[in-house]
Amino acid sequence: MNFRRRQADDELEINLIPLIDVLLVILIFLAATTSFTRYSQLQLTLPQAHADAQQNDALNMAISQQGIYALDGQLLSDATAQDLAQALRTAIQDRDDAVLVINADAQATHESVVRAMEAARLAGIARVNFAAQSSP
Repeated sequence: MNFRRRQADDELEINLIPLIDVLLVILIFLAATTSFTRYSQLQLTLPQAHADAQQNDALNMAISQQGIYALDGQLLSDATAQDLAQALRTAIQDRDDAVLVINADAQATHESVVRAMEAARLAGIARVNFAAQSSP
């Protein structure tokens, strides 16, 4: 049995080559997956929300869940955009700057609301508002 201590020339050293190889692979991976896209930012001034009093001379169009339209309390039998536009034209014939307020049911289809907006465009109504209820 040899119980002698090691000589001073048998020094332990850390091999750094595998560590450098692993770091190089990580660096290549990060360089390959990094996106150098520059995003431009826009300076925006967003509008502030506030509630205005409802205008008394505004036209009120109600849209039910089933897609039934009513203009100022009168049911409209036809549901095409051209028929709705004709009903809006007759309702605004004596008004210069007409405003249409759309009161749509929460379960009304998107198509019904868009049809009402298209009818307002065909009738020449430039201002369309949407009525909403505040949560209690």
